Amino acid sequence: MQQSISIKQEQAQVMVNSFIRSVYNWMAFGLALTGFVAYFVANTESLRNLILGNQLIFFGLIIGELVLVFSISARMSKMKASTATAMFVLYAAMNGATLSVLLLVYTMTSIASTFFICAGTFAACSIFGMVTKRDLTGLGQFMIMGFFGILIATIVNIFIGSHGLHMMISYLGVFIFIGLTAYDTQQLKRMALTQPADLDPGVARKGAILGALKLYLDFILMFQFLLAIFGGSRD
Repeated sequence: MQQSISIKQEQAQVMVNSFIRSVYNWMAFGLALTGFVAYFVANTESLRNLILGNQLIFFGLIIGELVLVFSISARMSKMKASTATAMFVLYAAMNGATLSVLLLVYTMTSIASTFFICAGTFAACSIFGMVTKRDLTGLGQFMIMGFFGILIATIVNIFIGSHGLHMMISYLGVFIFIGLTAYDTQQLKRMALTQPADLDPGVARKGAILGALKLYLDFILMFQFLLAIFGGSRD
């Protein structure tokens, strides 16, 4: 009996490890693609002028990104795995195009150092979310509400232009995405533990893509808030 329980626990751990590995592989691919596209656009004059020099195209890309995120999140169960994968890849590429502006605003040294700070913070939060026995559901819900709060504050600050409010939003943003990273990681672990052993590979792929999207967003937004705090301007 005890041996049977031990085997089941080992099988469950293998499933969790396989699923989480797939999530992080797709997240890493998305981040790498975003970085490549951002660098390519920032260093290609024709693309730079087309995307960053035309507000209609720039904001059109941002709207397109939002549509893709909401579509993947809301319609994942109805999509084919290949469609979900293609949409995630497209989103990462489009995000790279719009984030290329950061390479023109901040020095490469500060971007690199901030990236490593973000990566270390993200890894620590993910490990905490994976190993903690504490239920982070309440924390996650609180952080989600906080995110909408800073989103509203950011929109207001577009018209006010307050540097002090901008820095406050940045510090709060880092704090919020530290919490969300731990929460999302714990949710992904729970998702992996509830998957049946004979789960269809396509369904597993869609779950990994959705998980990768969540962690990708946590990382990218945390990075942007950290960059606003530590980034050195080119001016």
